Amino acid sequence: MKEKNVNVEHDPIAVEQEEWRKRQIRNRFKQVLTISSPIFILILWEILSRTGLVDARFFPPPTEIVGTFITMGTSGELFSHIGISLYRIFAGFLLGVIPAVVLGLLMGLYSPLRHFFSPLVMALMPIPTLALLPIILIIFGIGEVSKIVTIAGSVFFPVIINTVAGVVNIDRTYLDVAKNYGANSKDFFFKIALPGSLPVMLEGIQMGQAIALLTIVAAEMMGANSGIGYLIWTSFSAFLINEMYVGLVLISFFGYLFSLILRGFQKKLLPWR
Repeated sequence: MKEKNVNVEHDPIAVEQEEWRKRQIRNRFKQVLTISSPIFILILWEILSRTGLVDARFFPPPTEIVGTFITMGTSGELFSHIGISLYRIFAGFLLGVIPAVVLGLLMGLYSPLRHFFSPLVMALMPIPTLALLPIILIIFGIGEVSKIVTIAGSVFFPVIINTVAGVVNIDRTYLDVAKNYGANSKDFFFKIALPGSLPVMLEGIQMGQAIALLTIVAAEMMGANSGIGYLIWTSFSAFLINEMYVGLVLISFFGYLFSLILRGFQKKLLPWR
């Protein structure tokens, strides 16, 4: 028996299998922890609300919120709010990300452009997009365009700043080698700047999607007659607390879902990270 244990300890395949088994156990444990925390909060909330330890008028039991969710979903009201909000989020997100990435890459590659645009970006970035909402409404009117532009404006700045930082921090050796081999502007843009800045750029895009969700709620609370933000605000105004929580849960769900999608996209593009 002792001889067998010694052989197993010195067998590289057996050792690797044992390490793999331990990693699997650790990963499963982490997954259980990830799932258990929200379940624990929901159970605690249910107990506190049912027993009257918290005011059920302001914190209704989660089971009642689920019932309201089903009722609103069955009537079709909920999905109309979800559909219009997702359209505004995606349209505003793309409208903000695409020009931010293009301009950020150009600013990172070309110093004159960086010096020209940097003061403008730094001056406008601290201004909350929602503070500019009255001007946006004057220019674009009370309609879909103003909401999409509001989201685009809030997404633009974190993406462009991270993109510029990603390009500037590329090792100069790659740029020198490309220059020595006669790379043209297109090669610098697509083969060096874009892939080299991806890690930092994707962090900015991840930040941008979170800001887009914050912005859509506020934008739909002011000057909209549909959407998840509108649902939250009108429910609060009418003291329909269950409906309000349905809207809050939806925003939380989509924030988590979009984050997972972007993280998965990041792993595909950057498998070494």
